[in-house]
Amino acid sequence: MNMVEDAIRKARAPQGPGGECPGRVTLVGSGPGDPELLTLRAVKALRGARLVLYDQLVSKEVLRFAGDEADLIYVGKHAGHHTMPQEDIIELMVRLALSGRNVVRLKGGDGFIFGRGGEEAQALALAGIPFEVIPGISAAQGAGAYAGIPLTHRDHAATLVYATGHLRGEHDAELDWDALARPRQTVVFYMGMANLPVICRELQSHGLPGSMPAALVEQASLPTQRCICGTLETLQALAAEHQVKPPALIIVGEVVSLQPVLAGAMHAPTSLTEG
Repeated sequence: MNMVEDAIRKARAPQGPGGECPGRVTLVGSGPGDPELLTLRAVKALRGARLVLYDQLVSKEVLRFAGDEADLIYVGKHAGHHTMPQEDIIELMVRLALSGRNVVRLKGGDGFIFGRGGEEAQALALAGIPFEVIPGISAAQGAGAYAGIPLTHRDHAATLVYATGHLRGEHDAELDWDALARPRQTVVFYMGMANLPVICRELQSHGLPGSMPAALVEQASLPTQRCICGTLETLQALAAEHQVKPPALIIVGEVVSLQPVLAGAMHAPTSLTEG
């Protein structure tokens, strides 16, 4: 039995036969942090919500769109600290819906891009619970746009790849480093700060030059956003020097070389650009 099926089994256990008609679940992507990047549909869902399960990366400003009568339940988790394991989050969401309550499940960025929204949607489908998905602007989109890094560009990147940098063990996330180290593409690593040395080393050992432009974007789209630009050779030292902490994205590719010019000409959060 996999995690999703086990969570559904636990959620159904107290219900017994002949329970109430299930409520509706709305899976909402809240965007990268700036509340003005919420979609109109997401705002509408939040204003009508009576119960919101929200993650760690959802800002207080976004939560203010929820109605005054809404119950807000924090189910966030971040590296090394889980308020609630994913299986328990799914169990709670399914149990509340099976009890007849309508639930807004609020996730940072877009829930279907490294947000485990796919697992939650799978659980709802298997449990027979009606649900809706409202996509959000992804963290990568927000980071690139606000930092002045176009993720694609005709002269620099014809391919865009999102990858997880959460490498907990040798076999936990086996990345195709040869594919990630191809030229003329942009690679955005989510959850990769703890493994920044590994990422920089592996990309170079699989063919990318140490001079390949690379950037760290911390607190994407928020007033506290910082963009640290360097290369695969220098990025680890720059991260230590500037004490970059999660949430931060790693962006690798020639498009990063455009950041000083674009960021200098656009209205955007303050950037730090170093070689």
